[in-house]
Amino acid sequence: MALKDIIDSLTQKNESPSITISYNTFKTFPDREKNAINLKNLTKEAENRVIEEFGKRESEEILEKIAELSERLEDVQLMDSLHIFISKDTDEIVPSPWPVDTEGVFIDDNFAVKPLIKALNRSKEYMILSLAQGGAHLYQALNDSIEKEITNDDFPFDANPLEVSGSDTKKIENRLKEYFNQIDKATVAVHNSNDLDVVVICTEPNYAMLMEVADIPKMYIGHDNKNYDASEADNMAKQAFESIKEIQKEERGVAIGELKQAVSSGQVLTDLQDIYQAAIDGRGDLLIVNQDFEQPVKMTSDRTFDLAADSKEPGVVDDIVSTIAWEVLSKGGRSFFTAQEELEELGKIALKVRY
Repeated sequence: MALKDIIDSLTQKNESPSITISYNTFKTFPDREKNAINLKNLTKEAENRVIEEFGKRESEEILEKIAELSERLEDVQLMDSLHIFISKDTDEIVPSPWPVDTEGVFIDDNFAVKPLIKALNRSKEYMILSLAQGGAHLYQALNDSIEKEITNDDFPFDANPLEVSGSDTKKIENRLKEYFNQIDKATVAVHNSNDLDVVVICTEPNYAMLMEVADIPKMYIGHDNKNYDASEADNMAKQAFESIKEIQKEERGVAIGELKQAVSSGQVLTDLQDIYQAAIDGRGDLLIVNQDFEQPVKMTSDRTFDLAADSKEPGVVDDIVSTIAWEVLSKGGRSFFTAQEELEELGKIALKVRY
């Protein structure tokens, strides 16, 4: 299930207790050994709090799920953090390629999905086209990792079958363009099926030639001119993701600029309660949040709340920012978490509204 669909499913739940366990994980030894220790401590905390707040007999089913976590996680492929969601009717484990800012156990009427929203905001699924006269490979990637090589009737491409030798420069160039045009059309066909953008790995002249024949130039969002062997796909992905991160940083900068321009027209809200109400009403167009900002609250009605100091106090929503961000995203708006200094003059959270 796609991450956005997982978040959507989790936010639809309203069960008490809803237990969220989030912690950073390690993929390599010797740090990997810390994972079991962290899990043991966090599950013990979760068990104790559930028993204290809801009773052992009443929570027997949930406590059983918590007790089984260690065994179940043996088959989970770890990334940089792990998020566990447990209630009477829910049992979800989600690895994330991003570390969490706040590790711990969160118990409420809803799940604490902010780390997943931040991961959704930061993560990028895309394709990598490795292009040369000697052939072409197409890969599907998530952040800095290859998910799979795409193989179909077109990919991988063999070396250019068209004659490119001789002294007729124009003829050679036309043959190369024809070859790259075939590769482009095959890439477009895959793009049309999965809607993923493409980072191209090839020499500068080959990239320029590809852009000349490209049917949808805007789908090629980045380029790296280092040549990689087909066996170096993982290194290729790490380099490609550097381009993606720069693009994401630029997008955040553009979004902050858009938000600042909207201030003069009265379209920007900075009061947390006003932002929450606009978000649940579907008015949120662009939300930008300092990535470290969290705020526990105690709801006083469906639309209002009081700020709370202790996120673990019974009846307290551990982070209203998480709720706001998902309300904006799920209703067609945009949401960015950033540490970029340009946001500071607007405060820790700001929302551009549609009307």
